[in-house]
Amino acid sequence: MDVDLGLENTYIKHTKLTYIDGELGVLRYRGYDINDVVNNLSFMETAYLMLYGRIPDSKELKLFSSYIGDGKLPERIFSMIDTFPEGDPLSMASSVFAALAIDNNMKWSIDENKRNAGRIIGLSFNVFANIYLHIKGKKLYNIDLGDPVSGFLRVTNNMDPKNVKAFEAAMILYMDHEIPASTTAALVTASTLSDMLSSLSSAMNALKGPLHGGAAENAFLEFLDIGSPENVKPWFNEHIIKNRERLIGFGHRVYKTYDPRIKKFRELSMSLCDEKNRIILDTALELERVALDYFREKKIYPNTDFFSGLLFNELGFEHWFFTSLFALSRVTGILAHIIEYNENEQRLIRPRAIYNGDGERFIKR
Repeated sequence: MDVDLGLENTYIKHTKLTYIDGELGVLRYRGYDINDVVNNLSFMETAYLMLYGRIPDSKELKLFSSYIGDGKLPERIFSMIDTFPEGDPLSMASSVFAALAIDNNMKWSIDENKRNAGRIIGLSFNVFANIYLHIKGKKLYNIDLGDPVSGFLRVTNNMDPKNVKAFEAAMILYMDHEIPASTTAALVTASTLSDMLSSLSSAMNALKGPLHGGAAENAFLEFLDIGSPENVKPWFNEHIIKNRERLIGFGHRVYKTYDPRIKKFRELSMSLCDEKNRIILDTALELERVALDYFREKKIYPNTDFFSGLLFNELGFEHWFFTSLFALSRVTGILAHIIEYNENEQRLIRPRAIYNGDGERFIKR
C-alpha cells in the first residue's frame, strides 16, 4: 500500500465547476475558457455562473445581488475586529468567519444553500474591507454591496474606472481553481455537515500559508529584494543556481506550461504600471526571462502569483494584504465546491494513515 503524499493523485469529488488541463494550459469555469469569462462577464455574473451553472439574465442577477446585499456585519463583529492586535489579516478573517457562524442559522438546505452563499459572499467583502480599515486605523462600517467590487475598492480611495475593472478581473481570475489546499480544507470541514461559515474559517487558515495564498506576497518581496533588472542575473546565480533556493512564483502542481491566467495578470500589471513602480515591473520581467531560460526544459513556468502581487501593488494595496485579496476572490469558488459536494455526493472525508512505528510494546515498571 502506497501513501499519496500531498494527495497529488487522489480524487475526492466530481465537479462541474472548473476544468483544468495542466499539459495544455487550459482553465474553464463551467465550460467557458477563463479568458472568455474575464473579458466578457462581471464579477457578479461569474459568481452566479459558478453557483448556478448558467450566466444570469437581468432578473436573476438582480435577485442574486439582493442576496449579496444581505451580507451586512452586525455591530458585535465591528467590536470584535477592533480588539485585534496588529497581525496577520487571514488569521483575523478566520476568527471573524468562525464568530459569524455562532448565531447564523445556516442549515444545509438545497432550497437555501445558494441564497446563503450569496449572503456569505457579501459578508466576505465586508469582512476583508473592515480588517483592512482596522489595520489602517480607520473607522469600521458596512460597505456598499450594490457593486461589491467597487464598494470594496472605495475603502482604498482607488476609484479610477480602470482600477475597478482591473480589480474585478483579478477577482474573477482567482475565483476558483478546482480543489487546492484551502478548498480541500473547507471540504473536509463541510463533509462533517458543519456550516459554510465554519468551513470558510478552515479555508482561511489553510490559504494563508506561503506555499498557497502567501506566494504572491513573497514573490513581490523577492522583486524588491533583487532591486533592479541589472541585479537579476547575479541574484539568480547566487540564490537559485548556487544555493538551490526555491524561486517564488515559478512552478505549479498542475500546470506543465504557462498558467492560462498569467496573460491577463501580466497585461493588467503592465497597463496600470506608473513610473514609480516601473523598476519593480522591469525587475520581474527580467527575472521571468532569466528563469525561463533556466527552467524551460524542466517544464517549470511562472504561475499567477508571479504577477498578481504586481497588480495588487498597482491598485494601491500594501504587500501584507495581497493574500487577503486572493482569499476574498476565492470565497465564491470555495462555497460553490462545498455546496456541490454536500448536495451531490456528501460523505465524511476520513483518510487513513499507514502505521510504520514499533510493534506491540509493554510497559515495565
